[in-house]
Amino acid sequence: MTNPDVQALIDLQAEDDIVEGIMAQLDAIAPRLATLDSVRAAAIKAIHQLRAAVEADDRKRVELGQRLAEHKERHDKNVAQLDLVKRMREATAAVAQVEMGKKVLLELEQSHRDVVNRATEGRKVLADKEAALEQLDGQQAAARATITAEQAALGETLEAARAKRNARAEGVTNGLRLKYDRIRQRRRSQSLFAIESGACGACDTAIPVQRRQAMTNSGAVEVCEACGVLIYAREG
Repeated sequence: MTNPDVQALIDLQAEDDIVEGIMAQLDAIAPRLATLDSVRAAAIKAIHQLRAAVEADDRKRVELGQRLAEHKERHDKNVAQLDLVKRMREATAAVAQVEMGKKVLLELEQSHRDVVNRATEGRKVLADKEAALEQLDGQQAAARATITAEQAALGETLEAARAKRNARAEGVTNGLRLKYDRIRQRRRSQSLFAIESGACGACDTAIPVQRRQAMTNSGAVEVCEACGVLIYAREG
């Protein structure tokens, strides 16, 4: 018959395995939620970048509009001045000034049209992306609801498993439980192993015959000197 302390520790380890299994399931949910967040964040970033570009084009449009109005007014004055010029030399200079002003005016008009068209197209694309984000949120809502429900269910299961684990822990002597908890926390995995074929069940290091016999007779749980886990000898 297995020593009561050993059996209590075996039972505790089984409960810890269950708790850690549930925690692993909870951890596995996190990447799914992160993927949803990443997709949504990318969509929002694209919208912010496009909105900033449209706003910059709008500012440029206003600026070009003001410059265009100023040049147009100046050009109209130059054209009017040309009609008053009578001397050939003055006329030649005035015509050159009018032609230069006309060239600048045409360039400004083209730049203004370009920025207006770009801003208009940008607003259309922005509206499409905002609609796509709204659609994405709708599509993700079901997935997020499923994840939330899974997390809630696993949370309840984990709470119950921890309660059962703590109850099992009460059946282990204090000194042995503290030693077990410390090793379990360090390894994050199984911490209690039976001696198998005369060796530690974790690292396969041979246990001296005299020590094995003493452990069998006393039912003691000891620490493997090689890997630091708890070991015990099976009876019979």
